[in-house]
Amino acid sequence: MGVKLEPVVRTFYEELEKGRIMGRRCKRCGAVEFPPVLACNTCSGTDMEWIEISGRAKMTSLIMPSVLSTKPETLDLMPFCLACVEIEEGPAVNALVRGVTKKNRAELLKKMPVPVKAEIIQREGYKTVVFTLVEEK
Repeated sequence: MGVKLEPVVRTFYEELEKGRIMGRRCKRCGAVEFPPVLACNTCSGTDMEWIEISGRAKMTSLIMPSVLSTKPETLDLMPFCLACVEIEEGPAVNALVRGVTKKNRAELLKKMPVPVKAEIIQREGYKTVVFTLVEEK
């Protein structure tokens, strides 16, 4: 009998609809998983609890999308890059980061890590999480 992930996925998207970005913390080792998963990737523990993610993060690497990798459904998010983002709560994730252009790419690479902020955006029929560059003051 297979493991049922639907409750984890359902809860994640239900919370996005309420304006909350959620992850899961392992009660055994304290590691945070985002996006949320059933079992801890650090210790394989399955005693997990839901926590709200702050949204604060830093971009540690980036790849500019090529024309061939830019799908029609992402054109409204331009300009963006694909990046490794470390969220404040711990884990690093591959994510879309808005606000990165060919013009500011070199400057961003010199400054890494660069602050970014998670945002909930509406897509066709569902909400999802993307990251956006934080303007330095």
